[in-house]
Amino acid sequence: MAKVSIVMGSDSDMPVMAKAAAVLDEMGVSYEMRIISAHREVNEFFEYAKTAEERGIKVIIAGAGMAAHLPGMCAAIFPLPVIGIPMHTTSLGGRDSLYSIVQMPSGIPVATVAIGGGANAAILACKILAVSDDELLAKLKAYSENMKQGVMAKDAKLQETGYKNYTK
Repeated sequence: MAKVSIVMGSDSDMPVMAKAAAVLDEMGVSYEMRIISAHREVNEFFEYAKTAEERGIKVIIAGAGMAAHLPGMCAAIFPLPVIGIPMHTTSLGGRDSLYSIVQMPSGIPVATVAIGGGANAAILACKILAVSDDELLAKLKAYSENMKQGVMAKDAKLQETGYKNYTK
């Protein structure tokens, strides 16, 4: 049974949302992925959001651009955490999406990551789930340790070669 739902309003969001899916795959967290428009499929959207809890969903990751209603509407209907991912837009570079997602009314919070922050949305979802899942918590700790080791290896290479000879 899926624990996380990844939802987007358009398949143009797929490159960012795929990053969230990749992290969830790496952590062994089950998820569903949907393309649903809060504007163009109103009835389908409401059914999706209203039945998410009974489907076993614990966290929704919702990506949205421009008007960015999807994360907020999910949060208005779904009683558990919603994480919004603002999408980069051509008109305002994603700031429109960011502002739409973070400016939620009191009582309807949406956790929000950076513009295009699919991986961080999934990591945050995992951290939420890890509150009651020791195995997932151990995977998150190992993930952090791997990042640390990667930075240390890059620094060691820089120290060894000097910045003028450094190549990735």
